[in-house]
Amino acid sequence: MAVALESTLLEILACPAPDHGALRVEAAGAGREEHLRCTECGRGYPVRDGIPVLLLDEAVDGPEEPGATGER
Repeated sequence: MAVALESTLLEILACPAPDHGALRVEAAGAGREEHLRCTECGRGYPVRDGIPVLLLDEAVDGPEEPGATGER
């Protein structure tokens, strides 16, 4: 199931980490659920039954490649 969040909702949601970065939708990979990825820290937050779970305890680490999320 694809993440179908309204663009207005995505505009107001932010990463709960201290950076409060913007979130973008990232499709699920093999064996992974869909999630929202922070453009600042790279943490991924799961989307379960169409509801973003924006809890730091539920976050997955960012990508291992530096710069993959727009880092400088």
